[in-house]
Amino acid sequence: MSAAIHISGLRKEYPTPGGGTVIALAGLDLDIASGELFGLLGPNGAGKSTTIGILTTRIRPTAGSAVVAGADVRRSSVAVRQRIGVVPQRANPDLSLTALENLVFHAGYFGIPRVAATARAHTLMGTLGIADKMRARVGELSGGQQQRLMIARALIHEPRVIFLDEPTVGLDPQARLGLWEILRSLHADGRTIVMTTHYMEEADQLCDRLAIIDHGALLALDTPVALKARVPGGGTLDELFISLTGRELD
Repeated sequence: MSAAIHISGLRKEYPTPGGGTVIALAGLDLDIASGELFGLLGPNGAGKSTTIGILTTRIRPTAGSAVVAGADVRRSSVAVRQRIGVVPQRANPDLSLTALENLVFHAGYFGIPRVAATARAHTLMGTLGIADKMRARVGELSGGQQQRLMIARALIHEPRVIFLDEPTVGLDPQARLGLWEILRSLHADGRTIVMTTHYMEEADQLCDRLAIIDHGALLALDTPVALKARVPGGGTLDELFISLTGRELD
């Protein structure tokens, strides 16, 4: 299976006021297969957000390389952005627009004609179970409905790779389970999905493989089943995480 994402020697340093540097990524190597649902785990400050920031072209790496959907994040950032969809941790729609208008407006960034964008938006909102909210203002949507709208927005231009940052944080259990089913459906359709999460059960239930990183370095990479098997007596992902990082997920 071909790689949707190839990361080689990825390094990111940030300058400090005293003239030193903070290393956020320390030479990360990672391949994510096409069609894989991949989870990135780590404590706060581990390098997860920096990794996702580089892969979505928001952050420029200090060294190393990253190729996303066949485009280099340094040399072809515009091509990368055209081929990916991003679902932020907190929904950030335009509150002055209806749900449908949010999707059509966003599609315009990718040169999608209004008629085609409207048709895609109708289809996506139907698939995601929010078709009855098309004409509603965003403020009238629940947290779970807003997150579904963010997923629709990320999919409106038919990206090859989808990035989700803590997609179910702050949602009630019913809304969380509903989003799990949406992610399973997208995965079954062959989408490549990369997600960060602080919920170990979520990572265990959804992901094909998981990477655990801390202090900018890769500590473990395998399927959830194989990772749990590393704990004596067949423990949990939480136990493995604590044993590797010395910390619990925040």
